[in-house]
Amino acid sequence: MTLATDESHDATGTLVDLTPIPSDLTTLYWVMCEVSLPDIENGYFIHSPSMVAGHVREYGSVQIDDERPALVFASDGGGHLFAVTGSGRVWRSTTASWSDEFEVAADSIREFLEGIGRKVTGQD
Repeated sequence: MTLATDESHDATGTLVDLTPIPSDLTTLYWVMCEVSLPDIENGYFIHSPSMVAGHVREYGSVQIDDERPALVFASDGGGHLFAVTGSGRVWRSTTASWSDEFEVAADSIREFLEGIGRKVTGQD
């Protein structure tokens, strides 16, 4: 885990300027910049705000069902993407693609992080 810095706070501000960003993601980025857990299952990677901003510029946001457009903020070692919508729900791509289907992974970023925490401690 890399803790947030002034630079990552600036990148979060840039991301907010580019697109609506759920407040839970802003809060997460205020504390940590990125997370790399390559040894947990296939791996979990929470992308830095500057990477997410770059993805928004290159790919745009992801449309999931009838939700507001979602931001891809994380991935796993298999290339699956995790996106958070305006409702706060976290979705996981069913394939390693920005344009295929997504399924609900957690009801919130907090629940998503708690699930990863259980995997880290071997409780899942």
